[in-house]
Amino acid sequence: MLSLLRKILLLFILFTACSKYEIFTIEGQALGTYYRVKYLDIGYPRKNLQKGIDSIFNLINNSMSTYIPNSDISKINSGDSTIVVDEHFEKVFQKANLMWYKSQGYFDPTIGAWVNAYGFGPKKELKKIGSKERDSLMKITGWARIRLTNEKKIIKDDKNIFIDFNALAKGYTVDQINLYLEKVGSKNHLIDIGGELVSRGKNFITNNYWSVGIENPDESNITRKIYDTIELNNQALATSGNYRKYRIDKETKQKYVHSINPLNGRPAKSNILSVSVKALDCMTADAFATALMVMPLNMGKKMVDETSDVDALWILSKSQKFVTYSSKNW
Repeated sequence: MLSLLRKILLLFILFTACSKYEIFTIEGQALGTYYRVKYLDIGYPRKNLQKGIDSIFNLINNSMSTYIPNSDISKINSGDSTIVVDEHFEKVFQKANLMWYKSQGYFDPTIGAWVNAYGFGPKKELKKIGSKERDSLMKITGWARIRLTNEKKIIKDDKNIFIDFNALAKGYTVDQINLYLEKVGSKNHLIDIGGELVSRGKNFITNNYWSVGIENPDESNITRKIYDTIELNNQALATSGNYRKYRIDKETKQKYVHSINPLNGRPAKSNILSVSVKALDCMTADAFATALMVMPLNMGKKMVDETSDVDALWILSKSQKFVTYSSKNW
């Protein structure tokens, strides 16, 4: 009888302990997409968390948004060489340096001029992209043509070079929000900004690591479908794909994908539909996913295999079917 009472008491304690967990969500629109932050209640006022998250978005936008005319990067792109960049800009710049080198030039934020030309950026697209236009654009493309001085100023070899940190800034923002949540005491949360994610701890409702979905790369799907589901164990995840981000020229009917090869300025021609990357931080995952979309598959796999704590999943189209390749620790 005593043993039975002890078992009942133990079950009661376990039930009440589990029932106290509650997942809270803060969500909205930022950086041109959605954001969603799920966290285990830490007793920190929700309005204060929202205020802190909003302040991070404001900082990043004012530093690196090409869609805000008065941001630092917009002023630099307009030819202002007097701008002293902040710590956020500097960290993203240094990561761009590393990724440009590791990818042998396939990752290049000066591709911004081409992004605009094809109609994927904040500036008006070119009506025509012929040999003359290509030659002009190639003259203002190349990461080696810009540098950051000791005074934290950007020097460009040509004033028309257009820097676009879109392949880094969103992941970097996810990382900054993660650091903020950890600072206020959160140990269990999932941050998602337009599909760029960072996880910490567990989802105590399920008592498992945070489960996230990888989208089915099929542009014919009107509604988004999940290709696979994985668990993130204190990791970041970023996915890049061409199956939704493309533009069709109204006159020529030609399809342009948003992944552009900076070595020739042309939309990447590949059967790679999407690349998902796991890393310890989201800026790294974001940058790798972008580079791997335009790199030849074998070259991309080699870069991933040579980088510790980075793994990738490629989804390719082959004979009207999906084929996947993954790195050894995916």
